[in-house]
Amino acid sequence: MFGQIALGSVLLILNILVMASAALILEVGFRRVHPWLLRPPQRLKLLAMLVAVGLWVLVVVTAGVWIWAFAMFTLGAFASLEEATYFALVAFTTLGLGDVVPPEDWRILAAMAAVNGFLSFGLLTALLVEALRQVRLTQLEARHKD
Repeated sequence: MFGQIALGSVLLILNILVMASAALILEVGFRRVHPWLLRPPQRLKLLAMLVAVGLWVLVVVTAGVWIWAFAMFTLGAFASLEEATYFALVAFTTLGLGDVVPPEDWRILAAMAAVNGFLSFGLLTALLVEALRQVRLTQLEARHKD
């Protein structure tokens, strides 16, 4: 039990590091395109930014799923990488379908994967909304200065 909690904690920390790194990379990207985002036409640029951030969030969530899938497959919790990936995706998205379940020895780790997914979606959604808000506010301020 304690081994699963320790391993799950390491995987959670690894995923948080991936999310934090992704947020920093996204911030650098925004700083580079910031002047372009402020120039008219702004609505299409806002849409492009929203699509780009949405895809970025998808990439980060996918990385998190792969981290859990590889860990569970390497530990022998599942017979195939496909099965481990499917379970990790179902757990990460907190669907909990129940058609593929880990052995009893790995239930705590599986629950921690769900916690990681819940945390990831919350943090990444907040990042998406904040990015949209910041760009839109800056666009409106620039429009009122002219």
